[in-house]
Amino acid sequence: MSEQSLQSSAKELKELQRMSEEIAAEMEAIKDKIKAEMSERGTDEIITGEYKIRYKTVKSSRFDTKAFKEAHKDLYSAFVKDNITTRFTIA
Repeated sequence: MSEQSLQSSAKELKELQRMSEEIAAEMEAIKDKIKAEMSERGTDEIITGEYKIRYKTVKSSRFDTKAFKEAHKDLYSAFVKDNITTRFTIA
């Protein structure tokens, strides 16, 4: 890939990322509008046409690794596993 082609691809990718962020913001705004309507109606589920819209509270339990590490440093370090990943960025 030539330098010019590489630069063109990077520029195109950055533009697509910008567009993706705009679309994500629009999607979030629509979700917020629907949530506000559900809140006004005082419901967590609405059936409209072919869609069933739900906005419900979900409870989950997660292991608090930070608190465990502080309370049991030796035990924590015995079970820590290193993870190596690659990261792609364009600045």
